[in-house]
Amino acid sequence: MKILGLDTSNYTTSAALLDTDSGNVIQAKKLLPVKKGELGLRQSDAVFHHTKQLPAMLKELFDSLSVTPDAIGVSVKPRNNDRSYMPCFLCGEGLADSISALNGIPVYKTSHQIGHILAALYSAKKLELVNKRFIAFHVSGGTTDCLLVEPDNETVLKITEIGTSLDLKAGQAVDRVGLMLGLDFPCGNQVESLAEKCIKKYKIKPMLKNGNCCLSGVENKCRKMLDDGENRENIAMFCLQYIYSAICGMADYSIECNGKLPIVFAGGVMSNKIIRRQIENKYEAYFAEPAFSCDNAVGTAVFAALKGNYK
Repeated sequence: MKILGLDTSNYTTSAALLDTDSGNVIQAKKLLPVKKGELGLRQSDAVFHHTKQLPAMLKELFDSLSVTPDAIGVSVKPRNNDRSYMPCFLCGEGLADSISALNGIPVYKTSHQIGHILAALYSAKKLELVNKRFIAFHVSGGTTDCLLVEPDNETVLKITEIGTSLDLKAGQAVDRVGLMLGLDFPCGNQVESLAEKCIKKYKIKPMLKNGNCCLSGVENKCRKMLDDGENRENIAMFCLQYIYSAICGMADYSIECNGKLPIVFAGGVMSNKIIRRQIENKYEAYFAEPAFSCDNAVGTAVFAALKGNYK
């Protein structure tokens, strides 16, 4: 079976083709263009760019393949609740519905967040966890969530929020500090490269409220460090250590509430090697590789394969 996955987030236009026989996947994706010095896009601009980029993504995916997909998985909202909505996801959903109508194939709709978690499980070769309870972190530009995940017949994964960021999200913090340091959006890889050159060590006590973190302080502290003449490498490392400390605080709270469970890390921020190395030394943790950490359509294809029981 060949499963097409689509994901049109506020950061990336993404398509993927999953072969359920081999388990192999091919991806095609492209960041949405953001003007220099700006932090992301308005939804109207995101919709415009997805509309332009989606045909190219499908052409790239299918140019070397003479196949018609057997089913489609697509993200239609950020999270799996009735209040969750972003216009950019209409681009992928509309295309999926159109392909379905033309070819008479089923469409399986899920959330961007479930797609991220399933992509992480696929990448870590831990898809068997869909039948168990585990903790998932979704840490990106729009989310900093600690989640209890349980099997569910209807949605594949039932997600219950344990903790979240009450203000700034981790990816926002990294990008704001990155722009402060003269880097280009999105700033994650550049902040990591700077931090790798830092020789200082920071031990930070995170601000937590019942498992929820507060990250707005990292921007203010980094601004003060810059104004006081601190070098860019140290500021970059302080920012990442601040986020790492918050994630650990949330993870410890989740273990206290739910017992020791496997922890899966998804989302673009979790592709950061500095944060990952420290977490792997502390927890039973599973990570997506970078290509499956940032926004991608692999998880939506996996969702369709699981939901349709395609082998």
